[in-house]
Amino acid sequence: MAQTYDICIRGAGIVGRTLALHLASKRLKVALVDNSSRTDESPDVRAYALNAQSRQLLEAIRCWPADAHATPVLHMAVMADAEAQVHFDAAPQGVEALNWIVDVPVLEQQLSQAVQFQSLISVVDTPQAASLTVVCEGRASATRDEFGIDFDTRRYAQWAVAARVESTLPHQQTARQWFHDGDITALLPMQGPDGNFHALVWSVSPDRARTLMHYTDTEFTDALQTATRMTVGNLRLASPRASWSLQHAVANRWVGTFQAQGLRRAWVLAGDAAHNVHPLAGQGLNLGLGDVAELVRVLDTRSYWRPVDDMRLLRQYERARKAAFAVVGGSGNSLQQLFTHPHGWIQNARSWGMRGFDSCAPLKHWVARQAMGL
Repeated sequence: MAQTYDICIRGAGIVGRTLALHLASKRLKVALVDNSSRTDESPDVRAYALNAQSRQLLEAIRCWPADAHATPVLHMAVMADAEAQVHFDAAPQGVEALNWIVDVPVLEQQLSQAVQFQSLISVVDTPQAASLTVVCEGRASATRDEFGIDFDTRRYAQWAVAARVESTLPHQQTARQWFHDGDITALLPMQGPDGNFHALVWSVSPDRARTLMHYTDTEFTDALQTATRMTVGNLRLASPRASWSLQHAVANRWVGTFQAQGLRRAWVLAGDAAHNVHPLAGQGLNLGLGDVAELVRVLDTRSYWRPVDDMRLLRQYERARKAAFAVVGGSGNSLQQLFTHPHGWIQNARSWGMRGFDSCAPLKHWVARQAMGL
């Protein structure tokens, strides 16, 4: 007899595996399509800033990394032209941390192991027949193209250059970001509260990215120390470098139907298959995990007689998540344009605005709570 599934998830990254584990905990039978094959043997240098909502979602499936791999951020410092600065601290917000910097390979390994022990999840190589298909294949999703979904994409004139770096001074659980001459440089604390390792995300022009990727290690760290103003002392490159293009993108439809084996089936987009944002606000994976939380909520609270492919339910999900993306993606896009604008009067207004924002406690409190998912 052919295996039957309630839901087929195409894509076995962090969003796909997290969704599979939550759906299986609701007694739904899941096919998880994992056809990824990583041929590049270089270390994965990615790290994500996860908020409290994302942490709760991962803790619910017992996949939150150990302290050494999920460093709490107690302070955040944003520095721009004319010494304008904005500071956020966890204590005035009454929270344990502003967010946590999570090591991507460690989180992926935990999710992969958890999937292996969940009997209601079948890891498969090809898409399987199911009432509902959830597409979590990332920004280059082949299924999205197969279903004819428009992906409104605006490429930034920037690439991200990422690496791990070690500093002579401890990071003090502080996430730091510098805006200067169109470049956006971020050092994110890693390896626990007392560590001196950082995840680097350096958003620069395509030409500058090529130059940085071809630099020797010494040339690269010299340039980085200039960009970070020696705030954490001398720096040492502790990993290979990686780079990728940056874009703002959103699918025009996040739910719909398709024909499969003569039957009409439903589909949903989630994660980077549905939306892409600039990394400057650290909200990319939080948005994807927010998709997971909302889809699980909609399916889990449905009336007993509604199937998982009920389009009224799925449109609830689409409306909620499009609204969330409009706020987070829109603000991130606006900040990217503001801080990369070359005109002097814009830079002066930006510096004035940052000083005013930093002195306005109620506004800072509201913005911090939004970013933390509270």
